[in-house]
Amino acid sequence: MKNCHIAYLACAAALLGTGLGAAPSVAGHAAAGHSARHTVHRVQPGESIQKVVDAALPGDTVLLAAGTYHESVTVSASGLTLRGMGRDTVIQPDPAVKAVGACAEAGNGICVQGTTDKNVEDVTVASLTVTGFTKSGVSATSTDGLTVRNVAALKNGVWGIAAERSVHSLFRDNTARDNGDAGLFLANSINQEQGATDTEGTLVEHNRLEGNRIGVTVRRLRDLTVARNHLTGNCAAVFVVGDENKPKAGFVTVRENRIERNNKSCPKTARLDALQGSGIVLTGAEDSLISDNVIKDNAGTSPLSGGIVLFKSFVGTTSDRNRITGNTLRGNSPADLVNADTGTGNTFEGNSCRESKPAGLC
Repeated sequence: MKNCHIAYLACAAALLGTGLGAAPSVAGHAAAGHSARHTVHRVQPGESIQKVVDAALPGDTVLLAAGTYHESVTVSASGLTLRGMGRDTVIQPDPAVKAVGACAEAGNGICVQGTTDKNVEDVTVASLTVTGFTKSGVSATSTDGLTVRNVAALKNGVWGIAAERSVHSLFRDNTARDNGDAGLFLANSINQEQGATDTEGTLVEHNRLEGNRIGVTVRRLRDLTVARNHLTGNCAAVFVVGDENKPKAGFVTVRENRIERNNKSCPKTARLDALQGSGIVLTGAEDSLISDNVIKDNAGTSPLSGGIVLFKSFVGTTSDRNRITGNTLRGNSPADLVNADTGTGNTFEGNSCRESKPAGLC
């Protein structure tokens, strides 16, 4: 019996991995005396992804064959997986067709959408490319346990991948390139003024973020980790942003990232000064840890330029009790470490660097 069971699992795994077979793959499991069947629904180019998503049940996978799909997709049911066959599965808008539905009309490619009263839970978006949308490639609102993995978010008008009002999220092994604002944008709320919210352990790791205005923006959030990412060619690599609202942004960990040559030039906006040559910027944040990052050759003349920069927020909120330790910094200009903040309790310890403003931080 054991050998038969192993053979069955191997066969099912092979079928799922290739995306072949006329019948849907089904996995069954028993729990508390009942069984559940999880179906893989296959979609081919020219077929409607949304129609299949709407018919899927919790635990099901919607598997997209390689090719190009011209539509926006909304996932509002918990427990679904939307997965392509890799970067050759492409979702993009059709400029000749009028956008239909809230997700498309807002300019987004894939929307994972809960409500203010109920989060959508345990949704996975994986192994596909989303490109050319006027707002976001992937947009998530009111989610719990969202996973975005191995997604290429390319040349979208505002954000590559964006999430708000979400907890327990995982963003891993994605590429966000040449998006108009942030490659990854994570916030408490995009349109409402309120204090920072707790992400309950959201993790951003092993992503490649390049050619964006900002690689990763963490805005008005707490309890979040940005680790082991590669950021290059952006105007700024990592922004941890707070403001006058309470509680403040903070308890963010930025560690073991490689941050090099983020020297693209971006003009001033209504919300932010011109950007160029910024590695990691903390503004209006508290109790955060910046450790063991390699930060090299980020150079610019913006007030926010430098390897690691503490900057008093534009509404006057200070950064306090942040710890900058164990980082390796070289060739950043105007300095490797910049403390332009008047906050208290910020410490610089054990960093390998050559120049700081003010002097003495290295």
